[in-house]
Amino acid sequence: MEQPTPVLRPVTAADLWVLERQADEPDAGGVFNWSGFRDIAGTRRRFEEHRLITPDAGCLVVQVPEGVAGVVTWCRVSYGVPAWSCWNIGIQLLPEFRGRGLGGPAQQRLVAYLFDTTPVERVEAYTDVENVAEQRALERAGFTLEGTVRSAQFREGRWRTVHLYSVLRDEFKAADPRT
Repeated sequence: MEQPTPVLRPVTAADLWVLERQADEPDAGGVFNWSGFRDIAGTRRRFEEHRLITPDAGCLVVQVPEGVAGVVTWCRVSYGVPAWSCWNIGIQLLPEFRGRGLGGPAQQRLVAYLFDTTPVERVEAYTDVENVAEQRALERAGFTLEGTVRSAQFREGRWRTVHLYSVLRDEFKAADPRT
């Protein structure tokens, strides 16, 4: 049976439980994403202020027919000069929704959204060198492996090496089934 394509939508007050769960449970956001407990009160304040979407970052819910599967996020990354910026994206699926093939389509939808609504040329993502499932999801979403960044993420008491993936606007547009 084919998995339905996830829908991305803004976070509502009724969805804050997902962010709270991911802030409090190490596995709820993904083994490769856990870097310690987070301040859910700060997240709630940011939700009240701007619904977790600003000019420099954002968070959307990954919705499937059975419910909320997790969230996708993005933040602006600058390469020395503010005008030299791109988006860095991430995904955090709840454990009960992993392994269903949702990661690639959800991230592909996020990339389409970012290219449709902002003028950036590049979207990138980092993933732990051991996170093979995410590497495959990024490749299914149209990303290309650019390289390896040594000791870039601190998790579980040690520095971890990550792979850097990216997709450019023209590459994505050429492969986008909507065009």
